[in-house]
Amino acid sequence: MSSDEVLTHWQSHAEHGLSHALAQTRQLEFGKNQLPTAVAQSLWQRIWHQLAQPLVLVLIFAGAVTLALGEWVDASVILGVVVINAVVGLIQEGRAEQALLALAEHLGQDVHTVRDGQALRLAVEELVPGDVVHLSAGDKVPADLRLFHANELAAHEAMLTGESLPVDKHIKALDAATQLAERGNMVFGGTMLLRGNAKGVVVATGLNTETGKIAASLLQTDAMITPLTRQITQFANQLLWIIIALAVLTFAVGMVRGESAYDMFMAAVALAIGAIPEGLPAAVTITLAIGVARMAQQGAIIRHLPAVETLGGTTVICSDKTGTLTENRMTVTALYVAGKVEKLMYVDRGFDNQDLDQDTSRLIQAAVLCNDAVLLSDGTFTGDPTETALLVMAQQFGLEVAVIRQQAPRRDAVSFSAERKSMQTLHCSAEGSIAQHYLKGAPEVILPLCALGDEVAAQVSEMAAMGLRVLAFAARGNDAAKLDLELDLSASNSGCDWRFLGLIGMIDPPRQEVKAAILQCQAAGIRIKMITGDHPVTAAAIATQLGLMQANTTVLTGQELAKNSPEQLQEIVRNVAVFARVAPEQKLQLVRALQANGEIVAMTGDGVNDAPALKAAEIGIAMGQGGTEVAKEAAAMVLTDNNFATLVAAVRQGRGVYANLQKFITWTLPTNIGEGCVILVAILSGTLLPVTPLQILWINMSTALLLGMMLAFEPVESTVMQQLPRNPRAALLSKTLVFRMVLVGFLFLLLVFGLFHWALAQEVPVGQARTIAVNAFVVAQIAYLFTCRSLTGGCWSLGWCSNPSVWLGSAVMLVLQGLFTYWAPMNHLFGSSPFAAVYWLWISVGALLIGLLVELEKMRTTAAARSSVR
Repeated sequence: MSSDEVLTHWQSHAEHGLSHALAQTRQLEFGKNQLPTAVAQSLWQRIWHQLAQPLVLVLIFAGAVTLALGEWVDASVILGVVVINAVVGLIQEGRAEQALLALAEHLGQDVHTVRDGQALRLAVEELVPGDVVHLSAGDKVPADLRLFHANELAAHEAMLTGESLPVDKHIKALDAATQLAERGNMVFGGTMLLRGNAKGVVVATGLNTETGKIAASLLQTDAMITPLTRQITQFANQLLWIIIALAVLTFAVGMVRGESAYDMFMAAVALAIGAIPEGLPAAVTITLAIGVARMAQQGAIIRHLPAVETLGGTTVICSDKTGTLTENRMTVTALYVAGKVEKLMYVDRGFDNQDLDQDTSRLIQAAVLCNDAVLLSDGTFTGDPTETALLVMAQQFGLEVAVIRQQAPRRDAVSFSAERKSMQTLHCSAEGSIAQHYLKGAPEVILPLCALGDEVAAQVSEMAAMGLRVLAFAARGNDAAKLDLELDLSASNSGCDWRFLGLIGMIDPPRQEVKAAILQCQAAGIRIKMITGDHPVTAAAIATQLGLMQANTTVLTGQELAKNSPEQLQEIVRNVAVFARVAPEQKLQLVRALQANGEIVAMTGDGVNDAPALKAAEIGIAMGQGGTEVAKEAAAMVLTDNNFATLVAAVRQGRGVYANLQKFITWTLPTNIGEGCVILVAILSGTLLPVTPLQILWINMSTALLLGMMLAFEPVESTVMQQLPRNPRAALLSKTLVFRMVLVGFLFLLLVFGLFHWALAQEVPVGQARTIAVNAFVVAQIAYLFTCRSLTGGCWSLGWCSNPSVWLGSAVMLVLQGLFTYWAPMNHLFGSSPFAAVYWLWISVGALLIGLLVELEKMRTTAAARSSVR
C-alpha cells in the first residue's frame, strides 16, 4: 500500500493531519497509546506463597493443635520454626514484576504532530492511528509509523529486530508479507532515529504496535516452573503422604492398645516433627543464596533464586547474536588494496600485521575524510556505527584522525542516502590549492565508475559471503576552482575517471572469549543455538567462526519457520543451530518447541524483542551493558559484563549448587527417617519414647543450621563440567542415594534405640537416657556430615580443609550439645539431664562406625558404576 493510500485509509492528510473530532473518536476506539503495567504481588500474597507448602502446612497444623492442648513451649517452638522459614524466604525471594513498566517507558514523552493543519506538541499517550508525526535524528519513535517523507533517514532497531546495523528508511510501497526487519517504509515505537528527518502517519498505537505485541505476549507468558521447584514440590508431596500415613498409624495403634488420645496425639506429633525436614525450605533458600553470592562475584546477577540451580540443569542455550556472541560494534576486519586482501588482527595497541604502504595509506585517508562520524574531545567517536568503525580502524593503524582532517579540510559533501548508496566529499589542502574528490559506497555503485576488471567484483562477492559489510572507495583530483559535487553518479554521466582505492570489509565480530566458552558448554552436553534478527549470511559467518555450524548445515530464516506447524518446529529445533531474520514472536515459539522436546532452555538477549522468550524460558539471561530494562526485568539473571564466558562460569556454579542441595538432602533425611522410626518402633513395641517432640525439634533445627547448612559452602567439584546435564524429569534423589539414606536411617535407629534402652537397663533415669539418645543423634550426624561432602568420592577426596565451615559448624554444635546436656536452663526447657562421661565414648564409637560403613558403601557403588561403564 502506498503512503497516499495509507493516509486515505486513516482519513488523514499529509499537511493537515487528523481533525480534532476524528482524533477524539479514535481515542475512544483505540484507547491511549500506552502499555498496561504489571501488578506486583502484595506482601500478604508473598507470605502466603512461603506458607502454602505441604510440609510447612503440616507443621502449622501440628503447632495449632499443640497450642490448643496447652503445650505452649512445644507450640511456640514449632510455630517459631515456621516463622523463621517464612522470613528467610521473604528476604531472599522478594521479587517485583517490572517488565511492563520498563517497556512502557520505551515510548517516550511527547511528540510533534499536526491536527486540523496546526502544529502541536502532544503527549505520546494521546496519539491515535491517523495522526501525522514529524521526527528527526535523536528522536525516539512514539508509535508505529508508515513513512510518507524520509530525508537521509536511518533508525537503530536492534532492540526490536536484532539487526546490529542502522536501517536505512524510505517511502516505497512493500509487500504485505515483508518481514519486520525489512520493512524499510516503517519506523517502530521505542526505536531510535540515528540520522535524517521524516514524516509519517501513525498506523498502530499501544498494544497494537510491534512493541505492544511484545507487551501482550509478556502478559500471556507465565513464568516457568523451574526443575528444582518441580522436584522439591514432588518430593515434598510424596514425603507428606508418607508422614501422614505413619502418624495416623501411630495414633491408631496406640488407641487400639488403650493409650490415652492425648498421649497418642503427642506421639503422632513427635513422629511427624521427626520425619519432616524442617530445615529443608531454609536450606534450599540459603544454598541458592550462597550460589547467588558466588555468581555475583563472577558478574552474573541472579534476580530469582531458583534460577541458580536451573542454570546448572540447562540443556540448551538459545543466544541472541548481537551484543551477546558478538561485540555489538562494527569492526574492520579486511582490506582489499592493490589486488590483495589483508585480513586484520587487532591486538591491544593496534593491528599486529600491518606495515602501511602508500596504497593502504590512501585508502585509510579516504575512509577518514569521506566520513561524517565526529571525533570527541575524549578521543572517542560518535555517529553512524559503520563510519565510526572506519575511524577506529585508522586509529588502530596509529594514525591521527584529527591531523588527517586538518591537512585536508572539507569543502562540501553529499551525505550517504539509501537511494544513492554512496557519499561524496570535497577536500582541499590547508592552503586551498589542490582539491581531492572522495567517494565511498556500495560496490555496485562505485565499481562501474572505475576502470576495473572482474577480479574486484569477484572479491566483493567473496567478502560478502564471509558476512562482511563491504564498502568501496574511489577518488579523483581536480582543479580547486572547477571542482563540483555530482548528484548523478551514473557511469554515463560521470564517466570512468574515478581511481579505485580499495575495499573495506567490516562485521560485528565475535567476542574473543566466546568460542572457548561454547566449547566448554558443548563438552558439558549443552547445545548452543543462535537466534537472531540479523541477515542469514552474517549469522552464518559468525556461527561458523564460533563453531556452531557444521558442514552441510544451513541457516533457517524466520520466513521459512513461519511455514511450519508447531509439531514440525519441534523436529526442526533438534537439528538446526542457527536461526536468522527471526521475528520476536518466533523466538518465543522456538523456546516453546525446545521445551516441548523436554529441554531445559536458557535464553540470552538484550533487546525488547527478547523479553517474551526470556520470560518463557526456564532461565532468561539478559545483558547488563547496553541491554534494555525490559529484557533485564523479564530475565532471571543478568550478566553485568555481557561476557558469554561468565555464563559458562554460572553454569558451573549452578551445577555445584544442585550437588550441594543433594548433599544436604542426603544428609538430613536419614536423621528424619531415624527419628521417625525411633518413634514408630517405640509405639509399636509399647516402650517409652527415646526422644520428645521438643527434643526432636532441637535436633532438627540446630543441626540443620550448624551442620547441614555448612554443605552449602562446599566448593564446586572439578568434574561437574565433564558430566552431561541431568534429566529434568528425573527424581531429586537417585536410587543409590535413596538406598544410602535408608541404610543410614536404619543405622541411626539401631544406635539411638540401642543406647537408650541400654542406658535404661543400667538404671539410668529416663531424662538422662533421652539426653544420651539426643546426643547420639547429633554426634552420628556430625560423622555422617563428613561423608556427605562428596556423594561419590571419599570424604578425603575434596581435601580436609577445602570447606572450613564444616569444621566450624561441628565445633559449635558440640559446644551447644554440651550446654544442652549440662546447663540447667536448657535442661529445664528441653527436659535434658547430665550423664556420665562413659556414654560419650559409646556415642562416639557408634557414630564413627556409621561413618565408616557409609564410606564402604560409597566405595562399593562407585566401583560397581565404573565396571558397568566398561
